[in-house]
This record gives sequence, C-alpha cells and structure tokens, in this order.
Amino acid sequence: MNIAVFASHGGSDLQAIIDGCKNEQINATVTVVISNNGNSMALQRAKNENIPSFHMSAKKYGSEEVLATEILNVLNQYNVDMIFLAGYMRLLHISILEKYNNRIFNIHPALLPKFGGKGMFGMNVHTAVIKAKEKETGVTIHRVNAEYDSGEIVAQTKVAVMENDTPEVLAERVLYREHEFLIEVISNIANGKIQLG
Repeated sequence: MNIAVFASHGGSDLQAIIDGCKNEQINATVTVVISNNGNSMALQRAKNENIPSFHMSAKKYGSEEVLATEILNVLNQYNVDMIFLAGYMRLLHISILEKYNNRIFNIHPALLPKFGGKGMFGMNVHTAVIKAKEKETGVTIHRVNAEYDSGEIVAQTKVAVMENDTPEVLAERVLYREHEFLIEVISNIANGKIQLG
C-alpha cells in the first residue's frame, strides 16, 4: 500500500509512520509527503528519508482549485492508495475528497466528538480538555470529509488526564500514545482489518 502523508508543521506523526513502515510494523510505504508550509519540519523529515516531498499551497498556486489539481497530479504520479493527514492544518478540496473517498484519514488529539472542529488543534485541544475537568482524553483516527473532525471514527484510544496536568504535560503524554496508535491503526488499514472505500 502506498501512503501519502500531509503535514503542516513538525511532522513527528509523519516520522512515526515512516518508522513503522521501515520496521515492517506497517505493510506499506510512504511514497510522498505534501505540506502547505514551505518551512515545515515534515518536508525536512521526508528529505532525510529520501521520500519525495512537495510544498503545495493555494498561495503558491493562486487558487484552491489549481492547488487541488496539482495535488491530485502528484498523488496519481506516486500511485497513492491512501492519504493520512498528520497535523495538516487545511481542509481538503472537494475534488480530492471525492477521488479518495473513504481513503483519507486524520488523527486528532482528543476523543471526538468532544473537542473537535475549527480551531481545535494542538495545544488548544489540551487546554480545553483540562479546562473542562475531563478525567480522560485520548486520540481519534477518523475518515475525512468536508467538515473538520466530523468523519466516521475508525479507532480511538484513551489517555488519562492527571490532576496536576498542564496542557504541555498532557500534550506530551497524548503524543507518546499517538505515535504508537498511529502504527497500530495504519497497520490495520494496510492489512484490511479497517476497510478502504
């Protein structure tokens, strides 16, 4: 199975996926990495692993439509079977959603449907979880549709929230589990336990 990973910033989830494929924990290959941020660490990580990578943004291409066409061309070029959004901070164009229907997955650092939607990413999520005095949070992997964080949930894992947690401490605990969980779930997608479209 050929995976395209989309990432906007640090790319630690991308690295976990790459490592999982290299260690044969995932029966797949990351064939291409796409980022909307030309300075993202994700692009550097891809370069370090000799994986083709592309900075692709609407600003660069002039419109969302042209961007979508260019992204589809790249995905086609690298025979992509599934797309994984690993900290990708943009909604995908409808043409990409239609072409890869049920084959696009996102990871979210909370137990959806709680703490999802526009603006709910990174530290904002962990801050909101602590403010709501939740006893547990976690990681959700879901299919992607045209609305933030509202696609079908394919897997969730729980992470305890401790009494003295700061958002930063909680973020670290969730991220540790996130990297393990990514490998488990993508492995299940690659071996057919979780069906593609």
